[in-house]
Amino acid sequence: MSKLSIRFFNDREVRAVWDEAQSTWRFAVLDIIGVLNEESDYTKARNYWKYLKAKLKIEDKQLVSATTQLKLTAPDGKKYLTDTLDSAGVIALARRFPNTKASKFLDWFIYSDNTIDGQSKKKAYTFWGSGLIGDTEIGSVKALQKIHAYIFGGLYDFAGKIRSVTISKGGFTFAPAQFLNLALARIEKMPETTFDEIVDKYVEMNVAHPFLEGNGRSTRIWLDLMFRRSLNMCVDWSKINKTDYLNAMKKSPADSGAIKCLLQGALTSKVGDREIFMKGIDYSYYYEQEDGNVQV
Repeated sequence: MSKLSIRFFNDREVRAVWDEAQSTWRFAVLDIIGVLNEESDYTKARNYWKYLKAKLKIEDKQLVSATTQLKLTAPDGKKYLTDTLDSAGVIALARRFPNTKASKFLDWFIYSDNTIDGQSKKKAYTFWGSGLIGDTEIGSVKALQKIHAYIFGGLYDFAGKIRSVTISKGGFTFAPAQFLNLALARIEKMPETTFDEIVDKYVEMNVAHPFLEGNGRSTRIWLDLMFRRSLNMCVDWSKINKTDYLNAMKKSPADSGAIKCLLQGALTSKVGDREIFMKGIDYSYYYEQEDGNVQV
């Protein structure tokens, strides 16, 4: 399963590669250099990075030390180890370029709808009227895969696909790959009739984390579908503080009390209100933003 993605800024490629060790996306420094200098010559971009890297070793050792070498395909078609930076590192690097191109790049990188996050968010908005999931599918693994494929299709080549590698975040390891299918089969059989049953199923699916990325955004829609069908309720996510939510989810594998309290207090009967749904998508994506990163 490939773990590469390509993002475009002014029709220029900015390649990203999945760093399994850190469970995050890292971006090719030479692509960033090419964009900021409007330089399409690979050799010239590489030479400029050598110069800038030597300069930064004196001025900003922390930025240089943040680079990690991962394999990416070069113009000659072969894969070479190349310097990469995470989102925070890309932002720090771009700020070293005192020109209007850097400002425009930063606006795009952090905020623009042209990013994978921005594009998937626009697709998530259209889920409202898609009719993608039938009532009999709600709460199933297949339904969750459909949601993930709908949001991230055409953006990630693993959209809708169950991961085959073990991943972790913040020191917590999600369901090991070799046991993931068994875990998903067990979760699928969990009941989803009462509020407590639905949240318990949601918490277990979060622990499983079936996809390489995009789990949180997909499972929150999945959760709302279960609430709508079984309780004729949905979550007004704008009523749930980001920090409170993240802390509650971190605790949920051992104690689901906090997340149940938050969700219970945010339930609304406005299941047919499109504004509630759209606002929910906005907050769902906001929960995933962390120092410019989208990692959950």
